[in-house]
Amino acid sequence: MSLLYSTSRLYRSITLALAGVIGFSAQAQQQVPEQQVDERLQVTASTQSVARTTPSALSQLSQQQQAPGLRIDAAELLAGLAGVQTDSRANYAQDTRITLRGFGARSAFGVRGVLLLLDGIPLSMPDGQAQTSSILLDEADNVQVIRGPLATLYGNAAGGVIDWRSRSPEQSKLQVDLLGGANNTARGVVQGDWVSDEQALRLVAARLRTDGPRAQNSAERDQLALRWYRSLGAERELIVRLDDNNAPLLQDPGSLTPAAWAADPEQTFAGASTFNTRKAIRHKQGSLTLRDDNSQLPWHISLWQGSRAVEQYLPFTGADPTSSGAVIDLQRDFRGIDAAVNTFFDVAQPLQASFGVTLSEQQDRRYGYVNNFGERDELRRDEQGDVTNKAAYSLWQWQPADAWQLIAGVRYSQLKFTVTDYYINANSPDDSGSRDNSAWSWNLGVNYQVNEHTNVFVARGRGFETPTLTELAYSAEGSGLNQQLGPAYNQQWETGVKWRYDSWRAQLSLYSINSSDEIVVDQSIDGRTIYINAEQTERRGVEFEQQWQWHEQFDWRVAASYIDARYSNQARLPGVAQKTFYSQLNWYPEFLPIPTTLSLITDYRSNIAANDANSVIAPSHVLWHLAISQDWSWGDIELQPWVKVHNLTDQDYVGSVVVNQGNGRAFEPGVGRELQLGVRMTQRW
Repeated sequence: MSLLYSTSRLYRSITLALAGVIGFSAQAQQQVPEQQVDERLQVTASTQSVARTTPSALSQLSQQQQAPGLRIDAAELLAGLAGVQTDSRANYAQDTRITLRGFGARSAFGVRGVLLLLDGIPLSMPDGQAQTSSILLDEADNVQVIRGPLATLYGNAAGGVIDWRSRSPEQSKLQVDLLGGANNTARGVVQGDWVSDEQALRLVAARLRTDGPRAQNSAERDQLALRWYRSLGAERELIVRLDDNNAPLLQDPGSLTPAAWAADPEQTFAGASTFNTRKAIRHKQGSLTLRDDNSQLPWHISLWQGSRAVEQYLPFTGADPTSSGAVIDLQRDFRGIDAAVNTFFDVAQPLQASFGVTLSEQQDRRYGYVNNFGERDELRRDEQGDVTNKAAYSLWQWQPADAWQLIAGVRYSQLKFTVTDYYINANSPDDSGSRDNSAWSWNLGVNYQVNEHTNVFVARGRGFETPTLTELAYSAEGSGLNQQLGPAYNQQWETGVKWRYDSWRAQLSLYSINSSDEIVVDQSIDGRTIYINAEQTERRGVEFEQQWQWHEQFDWRVAASYIDARYSNQARLPGVAQKTFYSQLNWYPEFLPIPTTLSLITDYRSNIAANDANSVIAPSHVLWHLAISQDWSWGDIELQPWVKVHNLTDQDYVGSVVVNQGNGRAFEPGVGRELQLGVRMTQRW
């Protein structure tokens, strides 16, 4: 059903709830002028802050600073950001795992523990799960990452926040991207922008086809996106977004045992072929954003609604009468609203406050069938899961003196999970159940400007995370809702230094995180993962990143992270690399007649424990990449060709691990040496 015409019960209740507070605005993470990308940050609600004076570890990066690539993996958009670990599975059926300071490492597929946004619209579901495959990666113009105590203000599952931002059309144009690589990988993107005085329209279509680096690894994906921007006055704007992501075939080659990976990392798990493991996804989403940036009372409101259909074949039969099946058929519907207002107080020292509310809900209709060697067979599961998320939040910013900046925020969240079982017989009892979770999260931070180049800060916060519906689905004892699995809570400290000069910017941050009842993987067997609460985990870490224009022909971007993440018994937290290092050295040779960029990239990741016992370790690796790109122009026509060699030394490496894999298949191979190339053609008028 169209977002504009939705008459759901939730929206009716929202309308009544907001009747007295019309004018609230959501987390206004919208299109920002290019010159402000490195300065302005949407902290939360409608509040903007200057990044260098915000008491938090923040990363902001234009996608133009990233090396060119095929843009089929979210890891391409997050490379070289301190504290961000992206584990590419080279498996289009499972998505990239994204970890921020250890949050999200448990994810068997998709993203957990990290809140994903695109222009302020949540890509994460109300229960905290997200899939990066639903993002049109070409659209992102820049990315902002919030880590540490400040991220707790975003509520459930916000171990960190990744906010991709696009740019509204500025000039009418037609843009075509043609991209290709090894394994018959071909991708095309067509974008048309039409701009008038008061409105702009953008239509994007993308198509991907690939055989993948292994057998049973092919993928097909088609995406459509429509954007409408309408000016309603000098400072008021309406934005409508519609997306359709259709992936009818995403084959799953499966993970490998360490021995199999060492023997041949390009092989495919035998069960993948036997049971024709694969996934099909259809994701649709629409959103409407209305904002007013007037200086007296800026406000913002966003509504979104969508559906996600998933059919997945797992590598076993699931025929046992007590099984939940091995063919997953899921239909998800979701919707929500986020609104806030920002107000300024007429006092001697600058004081501003934001007040906001979030209401969202999710319905999962889930079926499970026997996998008859790649064909759907008898029913083994039939249930509906419902999640309702309600939250209210406030953020205050005060500058008591020129050199001091204080931030304080609080959020109250209430989540309700309900599962209704419709598959009831002698072998399958009624597994219906429900649970309520509510929690306060808060943040307090102080920044001191030492001089015009240096700022120091300290921050403290408390956050929480509930299990997702998928994580509640399986229990170690019997069947049905995992009633033993509850939310996790964390206490965070952070301190840091930020430097800013004309040619050099850097930040150094140290943090400490203590979590109780951490949600971790108990066991993972053939796509079915059971989770439990750990007693306690501790994370201690340090992060450094810099951007240095050390010569007019050279610049250098570096990000380095160290994290010691452990259980209370001192075992390492699986899925988390202790050390990561990224370096991107760009050379702009002046002797060439065409503007040219040569990039040499170094990407290091230390070894990773794959299980709680730390008995399975994925080895460390260093990857080298080399890229060259050029910019040609003839009047209103632009041509931007590029070539990239991924994994220049052809190193065998583990791209990702499957945490606590019960069958021993813990390693997901990375991609070997691969030639990638592309060209962008743009006609402006």
